[in-house]
Amino acid sequence: MYQKQGRQMGCRRRALWVSVLLVSALLLAGGVCALISNTRFSQAVRGTFPNVNTTLNNVHIYVASIPQQINYIIDSSDVPLGHANRSLQDIGLNLGGMIMSVIRNGTDGALGSLQSLLQEMKTLSDAYSSIASTRSHLEALQSNYSERLASLRDGLNQTLQRCGQPCSSVSLHSLAFSTNFSTIPSVEQQLEALSDVSASNIAHDLETVNDTLNAITDKVQEGSKDVVTKTQAELGHIRQEIRSLQEQLPFVSMEENVGAFVGNATSMLNEYREQTIALDGLRWSVCVLLCFLVLLVVLCNVFGLVLGPLGLKENVLPTQRSSLSNAGGNFFMAGVGFSFIFSWLLMLLVAVTFVLGGNTYMLVCEPWHSQELFQILDTPGVIPGFNLSELLGLEDGTTNFSEIYRQCQQDTALWQTLHLDQRVSLDELLNISEYTGEISTAFEKMNITLDPISLLSQSQKDLLTNASQAGQPPDFTLTLEQLDQNVTQGSLLDLAAELEKLADTEGVDVKEELEADASKLRELDEEMQMSFSGELQSLKENIHFVQSRASELQAQTNTALNEAGKTQEFLDREITNIIKNETQAFLEELLDFFETYISWAKSGLTEYVARCKTVAQTLDNMEAITCDYILDSVNAFWFSLGWCTFFLLPSIILAVRLAKFYRRMNIADVYRSEVVEMPPTFNFYRIPRPATRH
Repeated sequence: MYQKQGRQMGCRRRALWVSVLLVSALLLAGGVCALISNTRFSQAVRGTFPNVNTTLNNVHIYVASIPQQINYIIDSSDVPLGHANRSLQDIGLNLGGMIMSVIRNGTDGALGSLQSLLQEMKTLSDAYSSIASTRSHLEALQSNYSERLASLRDGLNQTLQRCGQPCSSVSLHSLAFSTNFSTIPSVEQQLEALSDVSASNIAHDLETVNDTLNAITDKVQEGSKDVVTKTQAELGHIRQEIRSLQEQLPFVSMEENVGAFVGNATSMLNEYREQTIALDGLRWSVCVLLCFLVLLVVLCNVFGLVLGPLGLKENVLPTQRSSLSNAGGNFFMAGVGFSFIFSWLLMLLVAVTFVLGGNTYMLVCEPWHSQELFQILDTPGVIPGFNLSELLGLEDGTTNFSEIYRQCQQDTALWQTLHLDQRVSLDELLNISEYTGEISTAFEKMNITLDPISLLSQSQKDLLTNASQAGQPPDFTLTLEQLDQNVTQGSLLDLAAELEKLADTEGVDVKEELEADASKLRELDEEMQMSFSGELQSLKENIHFVQSRASELQAQTNTALNEAGKTQEFLDREITNIIKNETQAFLEELLDFFETYISWAKSGLTEYVARCKTVAQTLDNMEAITCDYILDSVNAFWFSLGWCTFFLLPSIILAVRLAKFYRRMNIADVYRSEVVEMPPTFNFYRIPRPATRH
């Protein structure tokens, strides 16, 4: 309780005060960080259980989804199977349609040409029939009007004779036909030849060919009943083979093992959850108590730093310091005492948490982050009772944890990750060649026979050839020239006008007769124009029509007969090959459904089913829970508490040194220098040396 006085007492006190303040601030920071990290550790412990349960549940969902994905691939086989079954049920429309299409591609051209030829001959026959009918009608009209013209001419002759000299210049030559319609060439030969074609059964035979081609679908449907039944039975076997795929894949046992492991882990976590939380609550209380001990030391220092300067008076002897200043010094000493009493607990707790947290982080988290931990786990027997191969249902026992993690980070399918191709051969599991071979054999034995197809017989060909030759029109040149002339040799209207002119001449006694005959001529001309004009126009048009169309008839006939001959050769030579080739094409299309499905199924199982990025994310989540939440909080706690423990030593030393400046001393040490003016109490004394008194 003695403090030696000197010149730099104030500077030393202020320096110590600042030092204690700084150390106290560092202790306060460490204590606060320790409290925060302690709370974060408790939060991490409480949050670990739901996070781990969620992570394990995600793993369970992922594993449970694998059979669903496999079922999707298996169920997708219904698409090709259903399509194949529908194709077989409608084999008449499908295969028969294919055969009919190829045959029609070779026959429709010839059939069309023959039907066009028959239509052309019928059209020409109708035109010749119209010519013959018009000729007969014109002959009848000419006979009728010839009598009327003769009667009118006789009456006019009598009238003109009575008229005498004034009428002697009138000529009656126009009262006669300029054309003899009986001289129009006959078309009976052409009409007979073309009518023979129309009366023949060529058109009926062509319709029969069309009906035969259209009946191919029914023939195929009827002739393939046994093949369809056999093929549908093989499709059923293929369906059963694909359905058994799920039982033969190792994913089923993997789901059971992983599901059981996840269930056990979840049960164990739930079992120890309450106990762990309770123990963590006790740990939290102890750690908080120790943190508050540190804060208690800080609080003592703070009181000392506040009360000491407030109660200190520099002109007062150390033995006469105020109670306030003495209390500040006592608070410093109290903090020192608490530091001595509890520092060993802090050091012990720091040591324990450092050993646990620091070593665990170095031994687990850093290797985990660098993936060295997975290499350790790959070593058999490192974790007693844990065998990754058995957990995944694999019998080889060579499953590599590191490789699984790396490939799962790339979202690779489990088939590639676990190298299941070395254990299970998809080519064998999805081998349906036995059934497709049976289907191919059944189709090879299928016998489809079609009714014989004959376009034209030889007699029909001769009939068409003769009709094309005999159907050429006669020479209508003279007839057309005559048709361009007037029906009568002169104009009846001109003769009537001439008679009317004579009737108006003076001195004519037969005026009324002439006017009456002129009126008769006009009426007859009008009647003849109405009777003959339509018939003559129709005759002219029909003649021009047959002349233009008949010139192409022979070439059209030759072309149609040539096409018919080539088509008949094509049918006789190729129809068997067509049936065989189209049947093979139908079979290949049928089997291609399954080849496409098998290829897709293999690709799906090896590249898309059970992509394992979830597994890598699960491990990353476990690393985050263990290292980023729990161990980081532990390490932050021991570091913060160790920080406080480290600064307790300078706090003790500095607090003890600073306490001397504020505590009331038992022994006074008075010092007066020559330059220092002493208080008035000591004005009459010179102190040559330090003096002590008790």
